Amino acid sequence: MLSEIQKQTAKAIVNIFETGRALGDYGRVTLLAGDSGHLTYGMAQTTLGSGNLYLLIKAYCAAPGAAYAAALRPYLQSLADIDLRLDNDMKFRGLLKDAGADPAMQETQDSFFDRVFWRPSAEAASKLGLAEALSLAVVYDSTIHGSWAAMRDRTVAKVGLPSKAGERGWIGAYVKERRNWLATHSNALLGKTVYRMDAFEALIGAKNWQLALPVAVRGVRIDQTVFDYRPPVPVSAVDAATRNLRLTQPHMTGADVRALEEALVRDGYAINVDGVFDAGLEGALKSFQKEHGLVADGIAGPATRMILGL
Repeated sequence: MLSEIQKQTAKAIVNIFETGRALGDYGRVTLLAGDSGHLTYGMAQTTLGSGNLYLLIKAYCAAPGAAYAAALRPYLQSLADIDLRLDNDMKFRGLLKDAGADPAMQETQDSFFDRVFWRPSAEAASKLGLAEALSLAVVYDSTIHGSWAAMRDRTVAKVGLPSKAGERGWIGAYVKERRNWLATHSNALLGKTVYRMDAFEALIGAKNWQLALPVAVRGVRIDQTVFDYRPPVPVSAVDAATRNLRLTQPHMTGADVRALEEALVRDGYAINVDGVFDAGLEGALKSFQKEHGLVADGIAGPATRMILGL
């Protein structure tokens, strides 16, 4: 059984392959000409062409508190149909990118990639008798990237099962076989991904079969501080009841107008404190703004309120 840190490290290696970040990029949307997967998305880049993007967005739309569920739900049928027109639907792609900042999407992706890719990878590795952390990282990478079964069978045909070749010998042979397959593939894009196998060969050469930290992959350092990091939650703490005060017809009224009047009185302005935003209050506010180097527009917005102490 892998420790939680070993599991996180294996996932981080693949995240770096996919997005250049150890924790992945939840909002990453990618479309490369010639990619058979078509539109790819998320921390470990799941694809439209495989149908897995549909499963991910379906799970997100069902998640409690999903901020973009209503906007993304109309796309579910097109995702299920693998409608390739979504590749160039910029509104859809923008929604995916924005949804990546939603904690509900981040939690959905964490659960999705664990359930759909990591657990099956671990089971497939176990059936072959592969137990070391680096071995599972290799299997997981091929499950995410694709063609694990084909490369497994080609390796078995050359060196036999891991029980014959030994786990480390078998993984070494698998990595070499897969690298050669990628390098000579008719799809030139796959040839550009040999860095994945080069990174594994470096780890094998370093004999880091347990994925002991720190680990450097493609110039990105993986250590405990990476896993202690929590992505920011970009939610505003501004009171929703806060409004910009200005002269309107009918006049704005309320406790916030009164607070504005009281602040201006404290600053030396002689105005009535009646909770009504009238022309007299607008004139005093413009004078205050001009005095303090603000835009003298008579609107009590964030900057004006800040200087007034509101």
